[in-house]
Amino acid sequence: MSSAIFSNPKHFEAIFHEAAIGILVTNAQFNIILSNEFAQGLFGYAESELLGQNISLLIPNHLKSRHEGHLHALNHQPISRPMGVGLDLKAKRKDESLFPIEISLSHFKENDQMYYIAFVSDVTLKRKVEMELILKNQEINQLNESLEEEVKARTQALQNTLGQLEKQTHELENALQKEIELGDLKTRFVSMASHEFRTPLTSILSSAALIEKYTDSDQQPKRAQHIQRIKSSVAHLTEILEEFLSAGKLEAGKVEVRPEEFGVAEFFDDLVSVLAGMQKPGQSIELTISDSSARFTTDTSMLRKILLNGLSNALKFSQKNVLLSVQSNQNSIEITIQDQGIGISEQDQKHLFERFFRGSNANIIPGTGLGLHIMDRYVRLIQGELTLSSKLDHGTTLTFILPNLANV
Repeated sequence: MSSAIFSNPKHFEAIFHEAAIGILVTNAQFNIILSNEFAQGLFGYAESELLGQNISLLIPNHLKSRHEGHLHALNHQPISRPMGVGLDLKAKRKDESLFPIEISLSHFKENDQMYYIAFVSDVTLKRKVEMELILKNQEINQLNESLEEEVKARTQALQNTLGQLEKQTHELENALQKEIELGDLKTRFVSMASHEFRTPLTSILSSAALIEKYTDSDQQPKRAQHIQRIKSSVAHLTEILEEFLSAGKLEAGKVEVRPEEFGVAEFFDDLVSVLAGMQKPGQSIELTISDSSARFTTDTSMLRKILLNGLSNALKFSQKNVLLSVQSNQNSIEITIQDQGIGISEQDQKHLFERFFRGSNANIIPGTGLGLHIMDRYVRLIQGELTLSSKLDHGTTLTFILPNLANV
């Protein structure tokens, strides 16, 4: 049935002229021999104006030489194909204006003559839509990039905020821990002060009251005994206050190192003689010095306070002799204080250098709990090292290794 419809040549003619695409037919020389109404409208020509014109009439001026080469190649090897796939092809109207096109070529032979058919479409709207699509895609890409940057920026801001929160949390935890430590410190201080001050003050008060009763000359020995008790109690209070002042200066950073050279033997002999009054009956400090002629440079005031504290503790917590060993060379001095006293438990040793801490087995023996703390701080100030080893009921050994500050 369809074959019968298109058997009439007028049907083909109608299709040619009514087609919604430009159709141009040329001979072998590329002169236009047929054009439909749509093609004439595309190029702005009236009916029959294109007939006899060479196809180059519709080619932009700047592309004519290149186009002639394509036509020459087409004559040698005719093919049916789309032209300029992927290229931005343009055609020229009668008014010299250019517009984008898409072309498909075909050919046929009749009576040994070659003819070419060009199907031409105006793609202005298509190109416009494509360009708008490209612009939209670019806009979308830019928006995506902006969004990614915004996400990155917000993520970074969030990370910074979390970092700050973590830092603040850490600072708050440290502040809370310090507050807890301070509270514990205050509790220990109050407990120590109330105990350490009460005993000598009570002794002073009772001795002062008894002295008033001993008015006769034959009671002079009793008065002297109580006067000595008062002196000892005052000395003890002075020692406590001195430790408080030393700890306060150390915490405030107001202690400066002032190195000076001294003779090792003379220094330690004097130190032992000062401590003679603290020794219990039958107790002594056994001093050994490797080089009696040696000289050393450090802060003698700090060293004196360190050793007085260490030796007085050794005498206080032991009933037997205390060993004091001194070994020196050009670069350093090693001092060892060894007692055979009550010792310190392993559990207590972890806290010994804390302020106001006292071993659980030392509560009945007078003391502030500041001695080892102050010693440790002084040793570090003069760039030394302090180590402690102890065993419960077997005694304690303190070892000080100090550099010769003349060589530092």
